[in-house]
Amino acid sequence: MMNILKGDLLQFALTGRFDVIIHGCNCFCSMGAGIAKLIRDNFPEAYQADLKTGMGDKEKLGTYSMARIERNNNIFTIVNGYTQYDFSGHGELVDYGAIQKLFAGIKNDFVNQRIGYPKIGAGLAQGNWKMISDMINKELQGEDHTLVEYVKI
Repeated sequence: MMNILKGDLLQFALTGRFDVIIHGCNCFCSMGAGIAKLIRDNFPEAYQADLKTGMGDKEKLGTYSMARIERNNNIFTIVNGYTQYDFSGHGELVDYGAIQKLFAGIKNDFVNQRIGYPKIGAGLAQGNWKMISDMINKELQGEDHTLVEYVKI
């Protein structure tokens, strides 16, 4: 089951709390808002990984790019999960199939690692967090995974 922690996901990663942090991205390599923008600004390696993917490529949905980050004697991976095609518009932008596929891949590729994430797909992408959290719990069953609800520290 999903652990829940209040605080700042990026600060937790910098202090060694997580081996992997995941955030949702669109398929247009923008990382221009929300936690994606914070990641782009603070961890340019993750943005560079995003830029190496095809801009506007719908085939990215459910896949990810990643960057290994080394800071303050801590090493962690940032996963840019492609969970929505576009970055603007009305209504839900999240792609639920992409969320499911992404977390199935995470389960396969990051076994026995400490995984942290925000409410992927439920913020700017306007998705239903109950549905998304159920998918994450199903796909990451047996793994150490934590929702970090942002609280300014």
